[in-house]
Amino acid sequence: MTENSRAAVGWIAVDWGTTQVRAWALSGSGEILQRASSARGMSTLTPDQFEGALLELIEPWLDHERTIDVVACGMVGARQGWREAPYTEVPCAPQAVERMIRPEVRDARLRVSIIPGLCQRAPADVLRGEETQVAGLLAEHADYSGVVCLPGTHSKWVKVRDGRVTAFQTFMTGELFALLSQQSVLRHGMQGDAGHLDQQAFDSGLQAGAGQAQRLVGALFGLRAEGLLAGLGPVAARSRLSGLLIGEELAALDERWRGQQVCVIGDGESAERYRHALDTLGVTALTVSAERVTLAGLSAAHEHIQRGI
Repeated sequence: MTENSRAAVGWIAVDWGTTQVRAWALSGSGEILQRASSARGMSTLTPDQFEGALLELIEPWLDHERTIDVVACGMVGARQGWREAPYTEVPCAPQAVERMIRPEVRDARLRVSIIPGLCQRAPADVLRGEETQVAGLLAEHADYSGVVCLPGTHSKWVKVRDGRVTAFQTFMTGELFALLSQQSVLRHGMQGDAGHLDQQAFDSGLQAGAGQAQRLVGALFGLRAEGLLAGLGPVAARSRLSGLLIGEELAALDERWRGQQVCVIGDGESAERYRHALDTLGVTALTVSAERVTLAGLSAAHEHIQRGI
């Protein structure tokens, strides 16, 4: 990045997850100037390593003549992260911008602010990072009222009303899929190309999962048996397993999304599976880009910082 380009950087947005960190250099008007990412997520770092990992990523964007704001969300604020940003309890606005915390930094070119996550006492649940995506959704759709689906290893379903998060629930669907397909007896029938989806097999699993949520454990071994007895192939087996688990998740949430507006936040195949699953079950969902609403949420937090200067 040239000296002029560095001067154009108004601030830096960071989404720091468990396994990956993503950063964006933005102009004062919000234009994306540069993107960068690395595998140095929270789980790979000790608290005293976060500043170095951040500098490795954004060093080319920094100007020696000034201090630049870095606004971060996600697991960077976890208890095992750079510095803990205590949870804000729902019901509340998605972002507790007035409670952002600032870790100490050695590099005078940085001023880092970390956005807190959200917690729920009963039933007990927590989230970090998704609150910023919900805030970004509300920045673009201020009157949105309904349920927000955030697919991932641990998918989140967030209920939003009058600009506030009223409740949420986490499902370990993605992690269960990984464990079952890679470490259980089912793995023997699921070896091979993991990058393809058999849509028919997925839909079959979806309908079964949505229709018999209480019998999921019994349905799972049928995938192994069908592989042995009827030649169910690896792609079809994996696809049906995915459908079964997502179907069970949607069935468990039936009373939350029936008759309500639903928005799926995400990019790529995972978000498309949830959107398709909802559509198959008669729910038309709005789908928005995760990057776009993440940046919109981080921008809202940055604007709060600017107003406080």
